[in-house]
Amino acid sequence: MRRQQRLELVFTEFLPDKLTDGKLYISMQYATASHKCCCGCGYDVVTPISPKDWQLTFDGRSISLKPSIGNWSYPCRSHYWIQQNRVVWCDPVDQADRSVTRYRGRWSRLKGWLASWR
Repeated sequence: MRRQQRLELVFTEFLPDKLTDGKLYISMQYATASHKCCCGCGYDVVTPISPKDWQLTFDGRSISLKPSIGNWSYPCRSHYWIQQNRVVWCDPVDQADRSVTRYRGRWSRLKGWLASWR
């Protein structure tokens, strides 16, 4: 397995049937970004682009995705950010950390919803 440190941008309408390592495919028409897992395990990673999912920033040369990519359901359990086409590696997150993060996200959304009713 070879970890990716950088991704090459490929803008396309449709994602290819077979993704290539080291390439980040962006379909603006279908609001989707996809790539092979950057750890080299071979799994495909799909990130829907929307205010509720991932947000994409394009500066004319490079792409950043927010939030991080956490492949919790894959055997590799890899965790990384894509910032200006670079892969910024994080430590894998264990189940307890994921539960706390999920709870915080739900609580933030609930607080926002409650505030809108005032």
